[in-house]
Amino acid sequence: MTYTLFLGDRSYSSWSLRAWLLFEAFELPYRSKFVDFSLEASVAEQLDDPLLRTVPALRLPGGGVLSDSISIAEELASLHPEAGLWPEDPAARAVARNLTAEMHSGFGDLRGDCPMNLRLAYRGFEPSDGVRADLARIEAIWAAAREAHGAGGPWLCGRYSIADAFYAPVAARIATYDLPVGEAGQAYVAAQLAHEPFRRWRAMGLASGETLEWYLKDLPLRDWPGPKPLDARAIETGPSENAACPYSGDPVTHFLALDDRVFGFCNAFCRDKTVADPEAWPKFIALI
Repeated sequence: MTYTLFLGDRSYSSWSLRAWLLFEAFELPYRSKFVDFSLEASVAEQLDDPLLRTVPALRLPGGGVLSDSISIAEELASLHPEAGLWPEDPAARAVARNLTAEMHSGFGDLRGDCPMNLRLAYRGFEPSDGVRADLARIEAIWAAAREAHGAGGPWLCGRYSIADAFYAPVAARIATYDLPVGEAGQAYVAAQLAHEPFRRWRAMGLASGETLEWYLKDLPLRDWPGPKPLDARAIETGPSENAACPYSGDPVTHFLALDDRVFGFCNAFCRDKTVADPEAWPKFIALI
């Protein structure tokens, strides 16, 4: 049973990130198809389905489509109870559902003033009163959830859940715009930025797509505040230590260098996503 997941640009589509994390973090089978935000054709035109107008969208293996992130999350939780998308404890599950719903419908100032941009990190951004109010509310509900149900771990309600997937783009916005949150809020942001699936999504965004000017801010740049990637670089030729791509198993044609060692991949994207953040990819780490 494999789902078809329709997604937008990895660097900018916050709702696409939420849906993708549900599949990647909980190891659910899927294949992905992307719409191109740089085209004149609208998302609906690219999806070419009267029931689908926005991303993310999901086509179910047995037929039927879902085009809302909460409906996608709830359907996956119903179809895969063994995966644990919601917390098992009823009280924690209620909190996680409530936090998810508030994210889905709220925080308009934060969304409007600080669009998700995983390619860059700024300094000197001055949040409006509305953004500050959103941040205060976010910090309050994060703290309450973690105190009651976090079990001393990094996530909101114990194990990683749908709620954490929904707040990943919030953490990314705080990171990109260097938004003012307290120590506990920064710790949660750090956990999101270090989360291996999040790192893979960001690495793939850096390796593909374009920098879209309408998402840029006229502000000084700073280093991305997440884990610092290993110093890998693309090179033109081998030979490589491996004859087969660690992801596809196909013969290698593209190469990277890391610590005076050379590794090969079956295409430029496999190489470039690994160059962007080698430690995000377990199959590559197993290779080295």
